[in-house]
Amino acid sequence: MLKSKKDKLNKELEKEEKDELGDLSASSRDEMKNETPAEPEQSTETEETEKAVDYREQVNDFKDKYLRKAAEFENYKRRMDSELSSFYKYASESIITELLPVLDDFDRVLKSWDKEHDAENFKKGADLIYEKLMKVLAKQGLKEMDSKGRKFDVNLHDALLQTPSDDAEPETVLDVVEKGFFLKDKVIRHAKVIVSSKSEGRAD
Repeated sequence: MLKSKKDKLNKELEKEEKDELGDLSASSRDEMKNETPAEPEQSTETEETEKAVDYREQVNDFKDKYLRKAAEFENYKRRMDSELSSFYKYASESIITELLPVLDDFDRVLKSWDKEHDAENFKKGADLIYEKLMKVLAKQGLKEMDSKGRKFDVNLHDALLQTPSDDAEPETVLDVVEKGFFLKDKVIRHAKVIVSSKSEGRAD
C-alpha cells in the first residue's frame, strides 16, 4: 500500500518535471524564434548605415573636386582676360618696333636737309626710306594693287572719273589717283582711279 502510494507520488513528480522541462523547451524555442530575426535586422541596419556613410563621403569628394575645378576655371578665366587685355593693348607693338628705324631715317634726312639743303641727297634718302617702309609693311602682309591698265573692277576700284579714250578699251583703268592695298587676301583700301569710256570717234 505504501509502496503503491510512493510509486504514484514518484510518477506524479516525474510528470511534473517533464511538464516543466517541456514548458522550458517551448519557452526557449519561442525566445530563439524571437531572437533569430533580430540578428539580420541589425545587420541590415548596419549595412545601410555604412552605405549612407559611403555615399556621404562620395558626395563630399565630388563636391570638393567640383569646387577645385570651379576655382581653377575662375583663375584660368581671370588669367586669359588679363592676357587678352594686354594683347589688345600692345597688339601694335611689333609693327611699331619695326617702324622705329624708318622714323630714325626720316629724322636723319630732315636734319641733313636743314643743314645742307641738298635736293639730290634728300631725294635719295626719301627713296631709301620709302623702300624700307614698304619692306616692313610687306612683312606684315601689305601688298599694293596693280591697277593701271587693268579692267575696272568694283571689288577693287572706286571710279572718280570716266574719260573717253581712243587708245584703251572702255572701262579700263587709265590712271591711279590713290593706290589700293591688300592685307594678305583682304582688300583694305580700294584704289581711286580714272576709267576710260567709249570715245565718240571710236568704232567697235
